[in-house]
Amino acid sequence: MLEIDNLDVYYGAIQALNGVTLNVQEGEVVSIIGSNGAGKSTLLRTVSGLNRPREGAIRFKGSEIQGTAPDKIVRMGISQSPEGRRIFTNMTVQENLQLGAFTRTDNEIQSDMEKVMDKFPRIRERLKQSAGTLSGGEQQMLAICRALMSRPKLLLLDEPSMGLAPNLVTEIFNIIGELHKDGVTILLVEQNANRALEIADRAYVLETGHIVLEGNGRDLLTNPKVKEAYLGG
Repeated sequence: MLEIDNLDVYYGAIQALNGVTLNVQEGEVVSIIGSNGAGKSTLLRTVSGLNRPREGAIRFKGSEIQGTAPDKIVRMGISQSPEGRRIFTNMTVQENLQLGAFTRTDNEIQSDMEKVMDKFPRIRERLKQSAGTLSGGEQQMLAICRALMSRPKLLLLDEPSMGLAPNLVTEIFNIIGELHKDGVTILLVEQNANRALEIADRAYVLETGHIVLEGNGRDLLTNPKVKEAYLGG
């Protein structure tokens, strides 16, 4: 579904991604782990069209999309729940969900909203509430719900557990697991390496803009280098 080939991304003179190559097959959860500043969020922002690569190719379902405008990428079927949630705090929960469907003109938006809220019952309870009054965990759920409202073929999740209490982290990852079972293809960036590798079909380790390891998620959990660097081993 997604192929990234030899991708170079810069911020001015600073190179954030160097020759990154990876792929995501339909129906997979693929995790990217790495420390702060490794380039994980830069990678997702580049797939979403928010950053332009200097070199390399990004192919979605066989078509090159690097340099494509972000709204067109959403229309093609890629949606992102960004780091820091980035919800519209002065709007209601319902309005945030409706904005998630801004590219759609079909008559099934309301029914999709109901399906999304079935997975996230707390969001249903807060529907008329200002999004800025939600807890951190609820805001994260809303960000994921908003991304799902575009009916993505590929869902990009950027640090969904950031700043959450352990019980909410478990809840968020249980929901990601349910989405996986429903057949949603997910590219997950996550600093909680244990959680990210446990849920992943495959995973990549990103260090200072380079892919340094890749493999089955469970295999990387027991990899000595990964355990020492990211799992407290």
